[in-house]
Amino acid sequence: MRAVVFEDYKQFPSLTEVPKPEPGPGEVLLRVAGAGACHSDISVYRVFEEGQPGAQKPPFVLGHENAGWVEALGPGVSERVEVGAAYLVYGPIGCWHCRQCAQGVETYCENAASLPYLAVGLGRDGGMAEYMTVPARHLVPLGDADPVAAAPLADAGLTPYHAIKEALPYLAGGGRYALAIGLGGLGLIGVQILRALTGATVIATDVKEDARARAEAEGAITVGAGEDQVEKIRALTGGHGVDAAFDFVGAAPTVSAAAASMAQGGRCTIVGIAGGTHEFSFFTNPYETHMTNTYWGSVAELWEVVEMYKAGQIRPDVERFAMDDALEAYRKLEAGEVNGRAVVTPNPS
Repeated sequence: MRAVVFEDYKQFPSLTEVPKPEPGPGEVLLRVAGAGACHSDISVYRVFEEGQPGAQKPPFVLGHENAGWVEALGPGVSERVEVGAAYLVYGPIGCWHCRQCAQGVETYCENAASLPYLAVGLGRDGGMAEYMTVPARHLVPLGDADPVAAAPLADAGLTPYHAIKEALPYLAGGGRYALAIGLGGLGLIGVQILRALTGATVIATDVKEDARARAEAEGAITVGAGEDQVEKIRALTGGHGVDAAFDFVGAAPTVSAAAASMAQGGRCTIVGIAGGTHEFSFFTNPYETHMTNTYWGSVAELWEVVEMYKAGQIRPDVERFAMDDALEAYRKLEAGEVNGRAVVTPNPS
């Protein structure tokens, strides 16, 4: 079968033939409908070096945002998993024995450092292929929903959902403001989630005019990048600052803008992993503002994301690529030419 393979560090992936996998105990074989291309994939093959924290040993198939149809059941899998039905895949894979994994929060597995991989597509073969194997407990049923459009929800939906859900107490009540920085795959869905779950005024910012236009179509007030960016954001809040900020980029300038836009007692969540840092000072940090970070989310939260998707509350902006064009999806992603989420479709139906 064909697959997009991370062959080695600092090397662009290849589209090559690999053996079709067989499901092991507790696993299913999934015929992949859609696999999202994420900036994290670019970090895997462009940024990380061997031995660096977070680096995953090559080779393996990329793709940690996946959905498809169950083709076959491995030994011990319950018949409640329906062959032929469409499912979304929860990507992180923990030890399944620690306190975090017992709660379905495998992203924060206490034994992650000793495991051979982090997730499907991150150390373990992922979904940029015609077929993949998945732990049956990681399947979330999609029903009649389109699995291609749903594929990005596994990360680009779950990650902002978890971050926003954790910040909901800061947005409860009237007159609250939320800030979304970075309006790519995660940020645009984040705006939709904020609008669905809170009554806060949503302010969104990005360097791209078309990205801001899409956020405005979702009900956000937008601000362009530039030297007066923070001043404009604070002016929209009457000088108060935002009660919750979500930086979906995580670069030094965006972290700085998020921190400078905060109201006293607010919550600033760094979601993107672009490596930016923030220097704390007692005299510049608004009093009792919480700076934190989040990573992905739980399998239970992914069920909730799917329910929002089925209800029409979130709609991923998807650009589809055939398997023949899978590498072009990554080239366009690197060049900043993808609006929303690039999704590779290995199987047409």
